[in-house]
Amino acid sequence: MDTIALWRPVGPKELALIEASGWREFPPRLPEQPIFYPVTTRDYAIKIARDWNVPASGAGFVTEFDVDAAFLAQYPVETAGGRDHQEYWIPAGELPAFNAAIVGMIRVVDEFCAG
Repeated sequence: MDTIALWRPVGPKELALIEASGWREFPPRLPEQPIFYPVTTRDYAIKIARDWNVPASGAGFVTEFDVDAAFLAQYPVETAGGRDHQEYWIPAGELPAFNAAIVGMIRVVDEFCAG
């Protein structure tokens, strides 16, 4: 099976929910979060975790995970604000299927804290 590595910046609350899943899935989106957006580069995830998650919640984390390439092929890569900001937009209702397409475990690869 071919896989594609993706990254997801998260705050402490989302990270705790990922850990509670056994590092196997991302939690359901909140009502104000209609999409789940994993990003295509670690650098982009670092920028979000450091610049958005830390000010918002005191800490930011970058997770890395592998997704079945055949499953991911149904979603186009979206560009959000510039060519270095590419991500997939997974509708919230399709997150369980996305989680099922994760191969292996979700890993924390970077951590950032306030101060």
